Amino acid sequence: MATVTFDKAQRWYPGNDSPTVPGLDLEIGDGEFMVLVGPSGCGKSTSLRMLAGLEEINGGRILIGERDVTHVPPKDRDIAMVFQNYALYPHMTVADNMAFALKMAKVPAEEREKRVQEAAKILGLTEFLQRKPKALSGGQRQRVAMGRAIVRSPQVFCMDEPLSNLDAKMRVQTRTDIAKLQSDLGVTTVYVTHDQIEAMTMGDRVAVMKLGVLQQVDTPLNLYDRPVNLFVAGFIGSPQMNLIDAKAGKDGQAQIGNYLVPVDPAAAKQLGEGHNNITVGVRPEAWRLVGDGSGGLPVDVTVVEELGADGFVYGNCDVEGTPSNVIVRVSGRDHVSKGDRIYVTTDPQNVHVFDTDSGERLSD
Repeated sequence: MATVTFDKAQRWYPGNDSPTVPGLDLEIGDGEFMVLVGPSGCGKSTSLRMLAGLEEINGGRILIGERDVTHVPPKDRDIAMVFQNYALYPHMTVADNMAFALKMAKVPAEEREKRVQEAAKILGLTEFLQRKPKALSGGQRQRVAMGRAIVRSPQVFCMDEPLSNLDAKMRVQTRTDIAKLQSDLGVTTVYVTHDQIEAMTMGDRVAVMKLGVLQQVDTPLNLYDRPVNLFVAGFIGSPQMNLIDAKAGKDGQAQIGNYLVPVDPAAAKQLGEGHNNITVGVRPEAWRLVGDGSGGLPVDVTVVEELGADGFVYGNCDVEGTPSNVIVRVSGRDHVSKGDRIYVTTDPQNVHVFDTDSGERLSD
């Protein structure tokens, strides 16, 4: 096992006006499951491919353990890559696919057989070892790709959106399998995805990227509870946080149209001190339904998503500064229908406050 260190690692493609990854600084602990997440084009896959040796590094360096691998060929880095499209050999059996890298490394046949059998047992592939990839489902093929990585006993797993080709149900099952497998094996893992639900449910820590720059690296819960800026706040969470334009009001409150919203003391102290234009963030589950005349924000319901135990209400609010869709999580037993007008409020500790111009967090 080993740590992974990106030390100002840069990738600049020829012909581009700016680097795709301007200078990544990231420390990944021994045995840690680190997820790189962000929208398309944010540099997450490029960063992973730099670690794997599939992309040239134009500046900085990458270390695996204490070893500088910046200019080491991919085959000598002791990493195993799991690709989005499985990359299996169609003419080989499952067993031969899993053993291929060991065969190329001149590992004796008896040792190859032992490692393949062990990996197949872990992944539930024992009965499929003599089948060809075309006879397997998408989830089974992905497990074969995982098995091919496991048998090599690498220092680092690199996974590039390995679940994106699976259907929704299989994706949920397989992400659970991968997280458990990584925990059991204890291998340092760098996992790339654009799906923030995958990131939140799988990673020990999550690194959120935008335009090649790290925005925040933290545990999933801290990312959700304390996003450091507007980008992270809007990206992490499904459905996303309600982000509402506001002004610094009187007595340390945020003013949304004619409504005054109390905020936490740390943010209240900064309101008006160069932070007049602010953005208030409220998670869908942080809203409370209140009655008419209680001072709550009015929301005209346009869509109701019934999920059983709970539901999501989408609506319009004609108060200045509110987004086109206000999202409210309600109990499955709250009878809210399309066309209703509801009133919502929240508590100061649930209000995230950001400076609109800089995007930085003002709340405690």
